[in-house]
Amino acid sequence: MERGEACGFSAAMSGAFLLSCLLFAAVSRRQRGPYMDEAFHVPQAQAYCHGRFLQWDPMITTLPGLYLASVGVVKPAAWLFGWTESVVCSTGMLRFINLLFSAGNFYLLYLLLFKIHQKNKAVSGFQRILSTLTLAMFPTLYFFTFLYYTDPGSVFFTLFAYLMCLYGNHKTSALLGFCGFMFRQTNIVWTVFCAGNVVAEKLNEAWRIKLQKKKDEKILFRKGPFSDFIRILQFLVEYLISPQNLVMLSSITWPYIVLVAVFFGFVFINGGIVVGDRSSHEACLHFPQLFYFLSFTLFFSFPHLLTPTKIRKFLLSLRKHPVQYSFITVISLFLIWKFTYVHKYLLADNRHYTFYVWRKIFQRHELVKYALVPVYIFAGWSFADNLKSKSIFWILLYFVCLLAATVPQKLLEFRYFILPFLIYRLNIPFPSVYRQLLEIAFYIAVNAITFYLFLNRTFQWPNSDEIQRFMW
Repeated sequence: MERGEACGFSAAMSGAFLLSCLLFAAVSRRQRGPYMDEAFHVPQAQAYCHGRFLQWDPMITTLPGLYLASVGVVKPAAWLFGWTESVVCSTGMLRFINLLFSAGNFYLLYLLLFKIHQKNKAVSGFQRILSTLTLAMFPTLYFFTFLYYTDPGSVFFTLFAYLMCLYGNHKTSALLGFCGFMFRQTNIVWTVFCAGNVVAEKLNEAWRIKLQKKKDEKILFRKGPFSDFIRILQFLVEYLISPQNLVMLSSITWPYIVLVAVFFGFVFINGGIVVGDRSSHEACLHFPQLFYFLSFTLFFSFPHLLTPTKIRKFLLSLRKHPVQYSFITVISLFLIWKFTYVHKYLLADNRHYTFYVWRKIFQRHELVKYALVPVYIFAGWSFADNLKSKSIFWILLYFVCLLAATVPQKLLEFRYFILPFLIYRLNIPFPSVYRQLLEIAFYIAVNAITFYLFLNRTFQWPNSDEIQRFMW
């Protein structure tokens, strides 16, 4: 990092942390007690603070990573500063743990952008800092910095594991992946993604060698013809059934293999992936979740995905390949028809934005969910087009992990989209400074509206004296 860029990064990180501290103070002043899921998380962390490690709230569905990490931070702080347990284990102090995770995420995002795009010499230090600041303020993640939720810590350990994987420190990466798994069990998908990065890199090397031998180097990046896909699929099968290749890949990825084995052991012993309350978190094949994620990404990445150039290219592709798009449309309609699920929380809890998205859009008419298919197809095409700089094997890996992370979820919950969105956004080419400025301005506006609604537009339910607030 050059001196000027280092100073700029330090200023941006310090400024972002100062702003977060001011917002933290405002949130803590308006909402002093636990809110929403904090009603489960805070008492559980406080039990750990008092040494009651065998006490467990059966309504909690995640492993105790958040509480263990919190105790590991606040207990030494209590000893160092002489704080009482009532202070160090208070709701405000526990929330502050996520503020620390948020600062860590800021640094990790910068390091990941630097590592992933290090070969692109056209990217300036200003662009890296601006993109880091933008992603650190990603609205769905940024909001939960100020509440005692698992999301900031889950993102921190997963991004840290991804960074170590890119630097080839696979044992460290797997250990950090285990920490992420302790925050949220579904993070095992991104451990597989880290292992898959190694495999994709080896596959890409072998594929390039094969292309050079055949003097047909254009095949790797051609996306259209079905024959090319079959050719790549055949190569993939041939490579992975080779004992020599399997031994070589296993020797590199064994730390991830051990962690995945631990995960399956946990699932077998636990009788499922969810701990605690399983009745509200049943796995199912909810394929429209992929469509919701693509729409979510289109909304938050519109400066990159929804451009006149993209629209023209999409219409040209539509005209060139009408049969393929017709097939995709039919499949999409079928998946929406047969695999749309509506969770009871989505219909009952009017504190979440998803409640209003569902009511204002999807519940307007039975046919609305089908009418949105063209939007889904454009979002998917634009999404994939932004990743075309990556190898075909990386793209296949990412989409497999995306499906594994989203489709089994019955509940439409924007928090489930945070990690796949961040990994996508980290890996697309750097946009122009104008588009980056438009993106960060949009994020600031969304955050401002969200915090205004949360802090000032409170309401009450009938037959309840508790103050309710709007949130993601």
